[in-house]
Amino acid sequence: MLLGVIADDFTGAGDIANTLAKGLPGQGGLAVAQYMGVPSEPADLAIQAGVVSLKSRSIAVGEAVAQSLAALKWLQEQGCRQIVFKYCSTFDSTPEGNIGPVAEALADALGVRGVIACPAFPTVGRTVHQGHLFVHDRLLNESGMENHPLTPMRDADIRRWLGHQCKTQVGLVPAATVRAGADAVRIGLRDAAVRGETLVIADAATDADLLTLGKACAGTPLLTGGSGIALGLPANFIAAGLAPGGVNHFDGIDGPEAILAGSCSRATRQQLEVHQRDHPVMAISVDEVMNGRLDIAALLAFFRRNEGKKPLAYSSSNPDEVTAAQSRYGRENVAQRLDALFAQTARQLVDGGVRRLIVAGGETSGAVATALDLGDLRVGTE
Repeated sequence: MLLGVIADDFTGAGDIANTLAKGLPGQGGLAVAQYMGVPSEPADLAIQAGVVSLKSRSIAVGEAVAQSLAALKWLQEQGCRQIVFKYCSTFDSTPEGNIGPVAEALADALGVRGVIACPAFPTVGRTVHQGHLFVHDRLLNESGMENHPLTPMRDADIRRWLGHQCKTQVGLVPAATVRAGADAVRIGLRDAAVRGETLVIADAATDADLLTLGKACAGTPLLTGGSGIALGLPANFIAAGLAPGGVNHFDGIDGPEAILAGSCSRATRQQLEVHQRDHPVMAISVDEVMNGRLDIAALLAFFRRNEGKKPLAYSSSNPDEVTAAQSRYGRENVAQRLDALFAQTARQLVDGGVRRLIVAGGETSGAVATALDLGDLRVGTE
C-alpha cells in the first residue's frame, strides 16, 4: 500500500476514495479499498490506497485521537508512504472539536510540522481564500452550515476556528503563493515548520490550485483536508513509477432498492423536494421515534408497499425543527436514536432482499455501514 487515508466519517471516506480511484484524465488512479473502522487483518497486496472510515467527527476528542492513531499504526504496517487525514469540505467541527487535535496527534506521531490543512473542494463549491472558507459565493457561516445540528459553523475564518483547537499556531499559505507554483508552496510550508506551525491553511479556489498543492506535497508524510486535497496525489505515485494508473471498473448491481436520508443539509432537503414529486416518501418524526410511536416495523412496511418505486424514508428537517427536537430530548440522544433506527432498518432491509441502498448523511451512513458489516469495499468508477 502506497497511500493511507484516515477519514472522520463514512461518506467523506467515500468521497476521497472516489477521488483517488478516479485520478486525472488520461492517467487514471490507484487501486483503492475503503475499510469500516481499523481492520484486524492485513490489506490485500493489490491495494495501493487504503481509506479507513472512522466515525470520529463528533465523538470525544480523546477517543477521536486514539482511533486515528490506531488507524495510522495499521496503515503504516501496510507500508504506506503518505497519510491523509480527511475531514469535511465544510470543516464540520466545533471550537472544542476534533480536527485540530487529531491532525496535531498524527503530525506528532510522524514527526512533522508545516502540514497542509485544506478543506477546499471546488467541484462542489467549497473554496478557501485568505484562510476563509466559502460555499459557492457565501462565507461558510452564511451558507446554512451555521445551523448544522451537531457541528454548527459560525466562523468562516478556519485559521481562527482551527486555532481554538490546536496547541500550536496555525499558519497560512495564501493564494498568491499557491499561484506561484509548487516550489513556492514547499518553501511556504518549510517556513511555517521553522516557525513551529504544525498546521497550515492552504488557499485553493480551483482544481488547478489543488493540483499545485498535491505536487508540492509529493513525498510529504502527512496532508489534511477535504477530498479535493487528494486530487493530484495519484499522479505523484504514477510519475514515480510506483503505480501504473488506469481505470477501476465496476459492473453494477441490480435488485430491490431503498433510500434512507438522515442528513439535514440544505442540499439533501432540496433533493428530497425533487424526489417526492415522482416517488413515495415517508417522513420520520423525531417525536414519534423518541416516544416509541414509530419503529422499524413501520419503516419496513413502507418499503415493502413501495418496492420498485424508489421509496425514500427521511428524518431530514429544517434547522428550526431540528433545534426544537434537540431541546426537547437532547442532541446526542436524538442522534443516537435516529442512527440506531436507520442502521437496524438497513440491516433488516438487506436481510429481506434489498440489494441497493442509498444513504444520505455522514453519521447515518456510518451507522448503516457499520451495521451491515461490509468488510473492505473496492472502489470502482464514479
